[in-house]
Amino acid sequence: MDRKLDADIDSAPLAGLRVAIIGYGNQGRAQALNLRDSGVDVVVGLREASSTRNKTASDGIATAPLIDAVSAADVAMLLAPDETLAAIYREIEPGLKEGCALGFSHGLAIRFGFIVPRSDLSVFMVAPKGPGTALRSLYEVGEGMVALYAVAQDPKGDTEMLALAYGKAIGCGRAGMLASSFAEECEADLFNEQAVVWGAVPEILIAGFDTLVEAGVSEEVAYMECVGELKLLAELIEARGIAGMREAISNTAELGAVMGGRRIVDDVVRSRMSAILEEIRSGQFANALKDEEASGYPLLRESRETARTLRVESGRKRLQD
Repeated sequence: MDRKLDADIDSAPLAGLRVAIIGYGNQGRAQALNLRDSGVDVVVGLREASSTRNKTASDGIATAPLIDAVSAADVAMLLAPDETLAAIYREIEPGLKEGCALGFSHGLAIRFGFIVPRSDLSVFMVAPKGPGTALRSLYEVGEGMVALYAVAQDPKGDTEMLALAYGKAIGCGRAGMLASSFAEECEADLFNEQAVVWGAVPEILIAGFDTLVEAGVSEEVAYMECVGELKLLAELIEARGIAGMREAISNTAELGAVMGGRRIVDDVVRSRMSAILEEIRSGQFANALKDEEASGYPLLRESRETARTLRVESGRKRLQD
């Protein structure tokens, strides 16, 4: 896959343009600050009752009412939560000038038809592959975060160049920008969230902790063994790859990994992963997300409350005390 770096990217397509950032959360704040520090004219669109006004003020970022921000913008970057974007787009569409560019950092709203943009709009995605806090901190020390980029509508024939220039301005060209599509980025990201890093891994950590504690191991030791070493694993894989990680650990740990890992992640687990991916591609999860938002997030509220009461949290607190 071709990787575009700063030296390969022309900044000119973004020069002199005004970017309206819609959503000042994790990604919105980081991208707005990075754009500003790269010399881009940036404004954050806020509703009157927005709770982020104090944050934008302390950050020294210009703000404007939502419709005013997009009306004066050449690029409107939608960085609010996925499930809210359809309503936001309906609100701002009358203010988007002819030929404006509409940007995203996740493909879901376009992939699953939450938003069907006007045909005159250039539609692109720049998706940093990490949290906004890291995007900002890397930028501040002269480094960057890998990003995927894609184009969904290209009425003027220049949308890819604009996407690359935008990615360069937020620091992603320093690490590399990889061409993708809204569908590929969205489906792979949702799959990872559900079946791998954010879904499966925490459940394995919890199950391992509970297994040890139920067998008489102290909560502190169980936490250190099953949860505390995760950071070491991630750092080794990032630095050396999975094969290099295996070579860096002891023979005891490596043999145990070979004998134990595939008994946990067996063909049944892989089959379940495939089923999750099919659910994602069918739109089942996207519909569930819309329903969750419409009903006031009952599943998320219940999950967050349950997580606070898990025994593994007690083990973490014991170590911190």
